[in-house]
Amino acid sequence: MNLTPSLFAPAEFPDLPHIRGVSAATGSRGFYADRGPPRDDVFLFRFDPNTVCAGVFTQSTTASADVAWCREALKEGQGAARALVVNSGNSNAFTGPKGEIKNAATLSAIQAALGVPKSECFLAATGVIGEPLEDPNYVGSIVPDLAACLDVPDWQACARAFMTTDTYPKGAGGTCQVEGVPVQLAGIAKGSGMIAPNMATMLAYVFTDVAISAPLLQELLAELTERTFNAITVDGDTSTSDTLMVFATGQAGHPPLRQRSDPRFVAFAEALEAVLHDLAVQIVKDGEGASKFIKIDVEGAPSQSAAKKMAAAIANSPLVKTALAASDANWGRVVMAIGNSGVSLNQADLSIWFGDTQVAESGARAPKYDEEKASAECQKTHISLRVKVGAGTGQFTMYTCDLTHAYIDINGAYRT
Repeated sequence: MNLTPSLFAPAEFPDLPHIRGVSAATGSRGFYADRGPPRDDVFLFRFDPNTVCAGVFTQSTTASADVAWCREALKEGQGAARALVVNSGNSNAFTGPKGEIKNAATLSAIQAALGVPKSECFLAATGVIGEPLEDPNYVGSIVPDLAACLDVPDWQACARAFMTTDTYPKGAGGTCQVEGVPVQLAGIAKGSGMIAPNMATMLAYVFTDVAISAPLLQELLAELTERTFNAITVDGDTSTSDTLMVFATGQAGHPPLRQRSDPRFVAFAEALEAVLHDLAVQIVKDGEGASKFIKIDVEGAPSQSAAKKMAAAIANSPLVKTALAASDANWGRVVMAIGNSGVSLNQADLSIWFGDTQVAESGARAPKYDEEKASAECQKTHISLRVKVGAGTGQFTMYTCDLTHAYIDINGAYRT
């Protein structure tokens, strides 16, 4: 499948820092051998002893075998991590017992190659659903070769290896000071379609040398997810394989963070949120067929959850998204989506803006409504919608993209 690069693709991949205690390698297992030029489609990460991790996963009831394993491993290993293997091209979802057998073979290969406990090894896969691998060791067979090539991570190569319909590799990094000690963060993500905020909504991994307890890292990740990866949507469809994980090697050299009340905690939390937000927004900007990046702010709702429901209803509405694709300032579709959100409100309290142009005021068209100005806002590649409900203090921001015919073209040819 030949995909046109996103209009929002960055000029170059970011220069991400090396994370002490992390090594990686990429390789090709041939998942895309009959779909185009040769490319890497598997990566292996190895983590030094004492690395901890946290994860959030899809809420889909048809979650993949890999997601099921990661949940089990997190619980059994109590957040310890030594290895991560991810492949693209086949999601290992809805594959029944064969999916579990494939995972067992891959885990055995990791154990043999790296000499690490099975409960400290994590897996993920992305690609076509419902196609079991006839050779259960199809992925595991490349692990020894990858293990022999482990080195300082080539972040861009890793980001490319798990791309599916992505048009560019996604990476983000950051740094902060914890008690005067520099802490580094580097993250990669993939996602373009089948994106809806029901955690998680893609595959994303962040690596850091911060020293932190596994329970505190898990608590922090769950909280930040709500404002980052759970605040994006492309098409309203939640994947079977969605995974977001953070791996912390503890090699920055400061005493470990163990409590939220620790004054050193804030700096790391802010740095991690910045990386997660960057990666999440990049996924929306690479939404399948996207030509507009749309930010939706809802304020004055009865609660934060109500604000999120309203923002999500707007962001997921095909009618809103297609109107914006055509640069049509059809604000009536925004009104429709708000009313379809399930949140009770007084229409007389509702006001709407497209950018700086108010289109609705106090439950009706704004007295000074200007169609030309509203249309000009919708012709921009970055569009801002603001909704004021006037029913409370709840607020939420979501990010989405428009819906163009290219989305149909991409998904109509997904398996060919």
